[in-house]
Amino acid sequence: MRIQHLNHSTYQHQYHIVWGTKGRRKFLKPYVKSELLESLYDTVKKYPTLSIVAVNTDADHVHLQIEIPPNIAVADAVQHLKANASGHLRRKFKFIREMYLDKDGIWGVGYFSSTVGLNEVNIRKYIEWQGKKEKPQTITLFNYKNKKA
Repeated sequence: MRIQHLNHSTYQHQYHIVWGTKGRRKFLKPYVKSELLESLYDTVKKYPTLSIVAVNTDADHVHLQIEIPPNIAVADAVQHLKANASGHLRRKFKFIREMYLDKDGIWGVGYFSSTVGLNEVNIRKYIEWQGKKEKPQTITLFNYKNKKA
């Protein structure tokens, strides 16, 4: 994890963010995913203090590892990412527009958020495994080799 600087602060904030499609509909196919990624990276370009570390999807949800500075609320960052992606995907794909005729967007309400901390590598591996048929058997969160019994 890299240490970042603002005018009056130094920080190291990474979050693991997860949100799902409304109704858990499975429309995040590879061709939709590529447009979603484009939208997420375009949104981050508008906010240069945000930085995407890893992103992946399963058919009905998005996993994102992202650096968010302390002057931007996590809820605000997620709101911008979800809103811009929703608009982009609705404009790009007619079937998504028709699937969600209401104006409330394509994402479910809310999101999951956790700080990454010392298991950054494990969370990045977990995100990379999203969407694959075979999931990893275990994810080791701590190294117990050096612990005495």
